[in-house]
Amino acid sequence: MSFDIHPTDQLAAYLDHELTVGDRALLEDHLNACEPCRRSLDQVRAGRAAVEVLPLAEAPEGLWDAIYAEATSRRNRLSAARAMWRVAAAVLLIASVAGAYWMLSRPPVGAWEVVALDGVPVVGKRQLSGAQQVPVGQWIETDNASRARIVVGKIGSVEVQPDTRLRIVSTSESGHRLALQNGRITATISAPPRLFFVETPAATAVDLGCEFQMQCDRTGNGILKVSAGWVSLEWKGRESLVPAGASCRIYSGSGPGTPWFDDAPAGLVQALEQFDLNRSQERLLPSVIAGARIRDTLTLWHLLSQVGADYRATIFDRMAALAPPPSGVSRDAVLNLDSTSLKRWREELAWTW
Repeated sequence: MSFDIHPTDQLAAYLDHELTVGDRALLEDHLNACEPCRRSLDQVRAGRAAVEVLPLAEAPEGLWDAIYAEATSRRNRLSAARAMWRVAAAVLLIASVAGAYWMLSRPPVGAWEVVALDGVPVVGKRQLSGAQQVPVGQWIETDNASRARIVVGKIGSVEVQPDTRLRIVSTSESGHRLALQNGRITATISAPPRLFFVETPAATAVDLGCEFQMQCDRTGNGILKVSAGWVSLEWKGRESLVPAGASCRIYSGSGPGTPWFDDAPAGLVQALEQFDLNRSQERLLPSVIAGARIRDTLTLWHLLSQVGADYRATIFDRMAALAPPPSGVSRDAVLNLDSTSLKRWREELAWTW
């Protein structure tokens, strides 16, 4: 399957999991790059959601038999015509009632469903009990004995852990956005990349189709842990890519740190965290470089653009020994931070991450 035009005819099959693994991956790559198709996908989801809430309306007993008898009567063609008008009127009535029901029962535009799981979470100044529709702009708070779950459209959910405060920022066809002021959340999202975002005081987590935990304090210091898929941590043009099984700290005033795998050597992680706190302490880097395994090229690749020329060369040599760069990616290009070369090498390395 290839896409020379917008593959809108494949969106229903995508949502129904009817595509092959290969075709699904190709479509997701296209969706990642094509905003019109992402909007079309949201429209398909919204249409399905609207149909799901329509009630089942049954015709009065005997109505259809009476209509059929009238319509098929040869003795009175005028009666048959009247019967057909009755059919149309009945269908119109059912549609009108269903439409009115949907208009009255649907949540407000921009509202998110929030469910109390434990204790008594607070929305704005009101206590939350059961499930409620919460509009954009509202704050959700939990104390040390309460939890809540936020339903993120049709793409997933966010569990709000105790002692957490966050705000619903926006919801639209192009994405859903929360702002975590402090506390901890667990997000489970199943959607094409860049449809779900979590802002913190020091970085924004961009979902790439995944499950992750995020924690921060009021100053912005925090940590991201990814258990499935990928998350991009972004701040002022800087980006840290965090795959499943990896973590990344977030620092007030400097944004995302350098990601590492949770099973990385303890000495590597300790030296890396100290370096992230003060990037001038390049003397810490030999401990990171020497302890790196092949999958720790995740950490080394991110460090390439964060260190001076001398250590960049040392990092390159260690990475090349663990996983040589692909054909066409030269040492000089990497040391000069050529973006195309860095991306190509990252894409090759990602198979080991």
